[in-house]
Amino acid sequence: MTTADAFTIIAVTFVAMLLISNIAATKLFGITVGPAHFIFDGGALLFPFTYVLGDVLAEVYGFAKARMVILMGFAASVLAAGVFLIVQAMPPAEEYANQEAFEAVLGFVPRIVAASLLAFLVGQLLNAYVLVKIKERYGPKRLWVRLLGSSVVGEAADTIVFCTVAFLGVLTGANFWNYVLVGFVYKMTFEVILIPVSYFVIARVRRLDERAQVA
Repeated sequence: MTTADAFTIIAVTFVAMLLISNIAATKLFGITVGPAHFIFDGGALLFPFTYVLGDVLAEVYGFAKARMVILMGFAASVLAAGVFLIVQAMPPAEEYANQEAFEAVLGFVPRIVAASLLAFLVGQLLNAYVLVKIKERYGPKRLWVRLLGSSVVGEAADTIVFCTVAFLGVLTGANFWNYVLVGFVYKMTFEVILIPVSYFVIARVRRLDERAQVA
């Protein structure tokens, strides 16, 4: 495998995870632990991985390449939303009995996608930008500081924008702030747990680059 192959795999995986998360995010679910009740959306299962991959892209390939992949994800999400809207508007066949179910689930996707697009652009670009700027200022050491520092900024922006655009009005009062806070804490906890994975992937891709230069 070459560094170009690795970049392609990471980029495709990044976009795929974003699209799946957009659809999964149409469902809210709650978990009760004792007296506490936590509200999540389905996108929480997969979306944090996009930040891990975003960190890898920015750290190994630089801000320009990371931005290109982010814009690819943006374009794919716009296309998906457009297709869902067109399919929803087309008259259902007489044999098709699931139009209401389709609208109930995927009919909400355009709002989710709008929220995701805004949050995605703000959060991911801030994440990549902050990571690169920390590296430029303090050097290549302490990768964990760059990973966490950039993620705190990016995830905070992403969570606030997404939750506000996607579910403000659907969730109100304490439930809305529960959703925002739980989402941010969950994503950051996920990021911390996956730091060893980020280290492994970054080191592996860099070794591929070193072998390519020697060859």
